[in-house]
Amino acid sequence: MGSLQPSMHKRIWWKEGTVYQVWPASYKDSNGDGIGDIQGIISTLDYLKDLGVDILWVSPMYDSPQKDMGYDISNYEDIYPKYGTLADAEALIQGCHDRGMRIIFDLVINHTSDQHAWFKQSRSSKDNSKRDWYIWRPAKYDKEGNRKPPNNWRAHFGGSAWKWDEVSQEYFLHLFCPEQPDLNWENSITRDAVYASAVKFWLDKGVDGFRIDTVNMYSKGTTLPDAPIVDPSAELQFGPHLFCNGPRMHEFLRELHEKVLRHYDCMTVGELPHTPDAPSVLRYISAKDPMLNMVFQFDIVDLGQGSDYKFETVPFPLTTLKATIARLQTLITGTDAWTTAFLENHDQARSISRFASESPQNRVRSGKLLAMLLATLTGTLYIYQGQEIGMINVPNSWQAEDFKDIEAINYLSLIRARSQNSHSAIATAVDGIRAVGRDNARTPVQWDSSPHAGFSTVEPWMRVHDEYSSINVASQVADPHSILQFWKTILRMRKDHRDCFIYGDFEMYDPMNEYTLTFAKTWEGERVLVCLNFSGDRRGVYVPAEWGAEREWEVLMGNCEDGDEERGWLKGWEGRIYRVR
Repeated sequence: MGSLQPSMHKRIWWKEGTVYQVWPASYKDSNGDGIGDIQGIISTLDYLKDLGVDILWVSPMYDSPQKDMGYDISNYEDIYPKYGTLADAEALIQGCHDRGMRIIFDLVINHTSDQHAWFKQSRSSKDNSKRDWYIWRPAKYDKEGNRKPPNNWRAHFGGSAWKWDEVSQEYFLHLFCPEQPDLNWENSITRDAVYASAVKFWLDKGVDGFRIDTVNMYSKGTTLPDAPIVDPSAELQFGPHLFCNGPRMHEFLRELHEKVLRHYDCMTVGELPHTPDAPSVLRYISAKDPMLNMVFQFDIVDLGQGSDYKFETVPFPLTTLKATIARLQTLITGTDAWTTAFLENHDQARSISRFASESPQNRVRSGKLLAMLLATLTGTLYIYQGQEIGMINVPNSWQAEDFKDIEAINYLSLIRARSQNSHSAIATAVDGIRAVGRDNARTPVQWDSSPHAGFSTVEPWMRVHDEYSSINVASQVADPHSILQFWKTILRMRKDHRDCFIYGDFEMYDPMNEYTLTFAKTWEGERVLVCLNFSGDRRGVYVPAEWGAEREWEVLMGNCEDGDEERGWLKGWEGRIYRVR
């Protein structure tokens, strides 16, 4: 597998930077109201710089009714009061720049809040000038004369994707919550208003780019046909192919780049769900046709989720994870495109719980194992808050009433209705939410072992994880063998070997081995072999014949303090990174 031409691997800050995502509500509370805030983020900037973070990504802080934790925006140009003020946001931007860091914001422009001034005007009258800024349709009626939505689409969080508006006597589209009406991107005036208010406003304040929410959902076409019937027992159907990657999607993104983004030294990373085929992905991220710098694909984090309802979880073998990693890592080989490396974010469960072992005896080694995997993958590296200390999923003691996420709450309501409150059905649903639910990522960050985990001085908005006294930042700062210190070391190693780890070619070995994950990274004359044991038992590791014993092997990194095993063998949950000359 040959290396790419140097021109295809242009060195750019957003390729080499390590990105750290903050989800404000659960990060750090500075004023004792139980909710994280901007000043809390500012107070930890030195901690993040010391960790090795180059780019801070902050999830939505904009003014919002918080029906979907800030992804329902009522004013792009102001801040949610519980998080702070516009001046606080400006201080955060400056604080990052003062430390030589960059900062990106979330960009949520598929929809707004129903409390946004635009939507209030849109729904006020069919004759209002902003009526066509959102997607409105008349009702349908069945044979009995009952009013029905315009089509059978099911929203992401359950229920119909359409809501009836009594004032104007039509339905509006909402792919997510009913309080999140979808903008009409077919209207050029709407698009220009979005560019000015949501994008240019913040770039002019010094923001260095955006993580773009649901970046492939803006173009839905104009016919909006019924979704195919996948679940015959349900009236509503989930049909993402009908609202993702629509006919004008690339046109819209080219326009955004041409009118706004190309005038700034900024980065973009798009959330690209429901796009499984490589050619479709590459169209979004080719440098020759500028739209996005990179995208998040969810092939890895979607493993084990149900095909219709994600909480209907299914087991998956290591071989499936390996094949998925290999497919994503080789996606950009021989192209001018770029990619991402991540295992966690605000919508995903904790990676140790999902892909390794959260048991007390294995948790630390597992956290380091996954750090070794991520830090050696090609692409821009993304870390989520708490990942650097090995935070894990909520414990089995949590029950239905402990969950806050609207997706989980709506699913539990569905199961209760379908099963007539069957205890076993509800218990199965709760197990699925514990496994892959978004609340796993949204428990408050565990800063120390004091009450409320040092996140706040009062009871937080969401329950703190039960294990905060044993998993927290303060206990790991002074521990040279902690996951936190391991992350610091491996992020330095990634930069020291950036050609090989960030830009290098990837090759998977022994793909059908059900216990170990072994792959090579190469860049011109440098060769590295990554060997990871995803089991609790001692395992042999495949060593490529061409990397024979006559070569010089150097251990760059390992996650066992007593790593005295001979080459070719690994202890349970052990990993090693070799440089081979």
